[in-house]
Amino acid sequence: MRPQVLIIGCGFGGLEAARALAHADVDITVVDKTNHHLFQPLLYQVATAGLSAPSIAAPIRHLFRRQRNVTTLLGEVVGLDAQARTATLKDGALLRWDHLIVAAGATHSYFGRDDWATFAPGLKTLQDAFEIRRRVLLAYEAAEREDDPARRAALLQFVVVGGGPTGVELAGTFAEIARHTLPGEFRRIDPRQARVLLVEGSPRVLQAMPEALSERAREQLTALGVEVKLGARVTGIDAEGLDITTADGPQRLHSRCVVWAAGVAASPLGRVLASATGCALDRAGRVVVEPDLSLKGFAAIQVIGDLASAQSHVPGREPRPVPGVSPGAKQMGRHAAANLRRTLAGQATLPFRYRDYGNLATIGRNSAVVDLGTPAGPLRFSGYFAWLFWLFAHVYFLIGFRNRFVVLLDWAWAYWTHDRHARVVSEANPGRDAPV
Repeated sequence: MRPQVLIIGCGFGGLEAARALAHADVDITVVDKTNHHLFQPLLYQVATAGLSAPSIAAPIRHLFRRQRNVTTLLGEVVGLDAQARTATLKDGALLRWDHLIVAAGATHSYFGRDDWATFAPGLKTLQDAFEIRRRVLLAYEAAEREDDPARRAALLQFVVVGGGPTGVELAGTFAEIARHTLPGEFRRIDPRQARVLLVEGSPRVLQAMPEALSERAREQLTALGVEVKLGARVTGIDAEGLDITTADGPQRLHSRCVVWAAGVAASPLGRVLASATGCALDRAGRVVVEPDLSLKGFAAIQVIGDLASAQSHVPGREPRPVPGVSPGAKQMGRHAAANLRRTLAGQATLPFRYRDYGNLATIGRNSAVVDLGTPAGPLRFSGYFAWLFWLFAHVYFLIGFRNRFVVLLDWAWAYWTHDRHARVVSEANPGRDAPV
C-alpha cells in the first residue's frame, strides 16, 4: 500500500500542501468541516454585501477533481491517536494515516469573554459573513420603523472592535454603505446620518504596518466618515451596546450592531494535538513546532498555517515568528509537502523559511495602504494607486478564472454605481440574537 497522508483543513495551507503532492506516490485524504475552500481576505466583502459567497469560495471536491491521488471527506476531526496513527471524526469514523498535516486554521478570541460572541460576531466563515450582513441591513430596516430618537440613533450606530486589516476594511465599507449605497432608499431616515466607530485598544490601527502608513490609514478612515477611537479597551458588550475605557475614563457606546475583529485564537484542534502528543501550545493556543514544522518527537506530524506557532529560519539571522497571514500558510503548506517528499526519499527535512512579500490593507473606495518588501528595500505607498494594487493582487490570487472575472465585474459595477447587489438577507437566525 502507498503511504496514507491525511490533511486536516482545506484553507490556504491545506490546499497548497495537497496540490504540492499531486505527483507524489502517496494517497491523500483531505478532510474539512465545510465543503468549500474560502478566500478569507475578501470575506468582509460578503459581510458588507459587495460580493456573493460563490465569488470567493469553491467546492473542495471540484478543486481536486483531476487530482486522482486525493480523496475529499466532509467531516470534523475531534480526536487523534499519535501512537496508533488514527484520527476520529465527529460521527465516530476512524481515519488511518502514515503522515499527518494539520492545517485547521484559527477562530475568534474574545480574551476569555466568550459570552460577548452573541452580541458581537466575528468574521471567519461564510456563516459569520451572512450574520454580519443580516445584522447591518436589518438595523437600517428597524431604524426606518423606529419613532424613538434614542433607539433610532443606537440602531444607526455601528461599532467595529479591532483595528487590524479586517476591522479597518469593515469600518471603511460600513461608512461607504451609509454614505453612498443606501441614500435615497429610505423615507423616514437618512442613512448618511449613521455613525461608524472603530475601537482599537492600541495607540494606532494596523499595528503590523509602519507607523507612517498606520497614520495614513487613520486619516483615510476619518475622511470616509469613520470615527476612530484609539487606546480604547472594551470592558463589556451586551445587547444594547458596549462599554469602553479610554484615557478620559469609561464610556458607554449605544449600538445594536457590534462586530468583533480584535482577537484570533487557534483552532480547538490544537488542544487535541497537545493531549495526543504532549506538544507545547503558546498563549494563543497555537502549536509550537520544530524548525521543519513537525512536532517534537513526532516527525510524521506537521502543523501549518494559523494553527502553527512557527518561526522563519534564515541562515545567519535570528529566527523570527511567522505572521498569521495567507502567504505564510501557503508557504508552509508547500514546505510541509516538500519535507514529506524528502522523508519518503530517505532525505533529511529542511527548516522553514518565510519570505515576507509585504502587507496590504484597503480602507475604502480609492483608499488603501501598501507595504512591500523588495530587493532594493521597502516600498510603501497609499491612496488610489495602493487601492489599485490591492485590487489586482487579490483578484490574481482568487481561485479559478470564473471567480476572478465575476469579482472584477462586480467591483467595476459597484465602483461606477455605488450599488451592492448582494443585499439579500434571510429571517433572523434562530441560533443567534437578532439586532432588533
